[in-house]
Amino acid sequence: MSTKRIFVAGHQGMVGRALCRQLQKTDGELITASRSELDLTEQAAVVAFFRRHKIDEVYLAAAKVGGIYANDRHPADFIYQNLMIQTNVIHAAHLADVQKLLFLGSSCIYPKFAPQPIDETALLTGLLEPTNEPYAIAKIAGIKLCESYNRQYQRDYRSAMPTNLYGPYDNFDPLHGHVIPALITRFHLAIKQQTPNINIWGSGLARREFMHVDDLASALTYLMAIPTMEYWAQLESRCSHINVGTGIDCSIRELAEMLAQLTGYAGMLDYDTTQPEGTPVKKLNVTKLHALGWQASTSLADGLRQTVAWYQANCL
Repeated sequence: MSTKRIFVAGHQGMVGRALCRQLQKTDGELITASRSELDLTEQAAVVAFFRRHKIDEVYLAAAKVGGIYANDRHPADFIYQNLMIQTNVIHAAHLADVQKLLFLGSSCIYPKFAPQPIDETALLTGLLEPTNEPYAIAKIAGIKLCESYNRQYQRDYRSAMPTNLYGPYDNFDPLHGHVIPALITRFHLAIKQQTPNINIWGSGLARREFMHVDDLASALTYLMAIPTMEYWAQLESRCSHINVGTGIDCSIRELAEMLAQLTGYAGMLDYDTTQPEGTPVKKLNVTKLHALGWQASTSLADGLRQTVAWYQANCL
């Protein structure tokens, strides 16, 4: 038998790197391309890449991502780039007769006030969170692209919606990063500059679910390994996507206090209620994921400890 050729789109990002680490444990041949080698927003280039490399399977982890600040200030960039990337990769995979593809979405696809924990059936049942609506709409379009190619061409294009992620190689920019990496950087800067207090957007009462990126990579490769008939038999006909998370949440205040302790920051935490904090509560219903036989293994405390240690070893 020939070796399976697996394309990881977005291999230099946090999720892509974790996927590559996970897939290197298998006997598949990894196919990757840096941004300088392949611009995923250029359709002709993506089509030519697929034809040239004879790809068997795709993990679509490439995306433009960011926290509330970045999403709120650059909405056009987020919707345009993500629509282009996923449309080009999914269509090129189809043209190259790639039968298996996994599209990575986001839990922000769900309505702002969806019932908690959020079930897959909540998609398109209400208004989105305004601060990241353009990004969410792009991800919803990705789900529908996969559904449409499955319906029209009998492809096996799967969609996974992960909860909030963190881990090594995250974007640790204090303004444009997500809450965990941004706070880690801000705490270390505050220690270095002897800043007596840290300003945190929102009341601190918003609750979020967080998953270590290595757990996500494990879940995604597990889901892709399930045979086609068995996989689709477990999902409801109107829900082609599946939630991937831990099923456990915490408040932003609790998170900030844990990170302050882990980084050694002893100053005050000031919560700015004049700033947006997004959806009040967001936790995924992971019943379907558990029914398929996979559960997260990294606790938040252990994952944060590992991430802070990685940051201190690689970013300071």
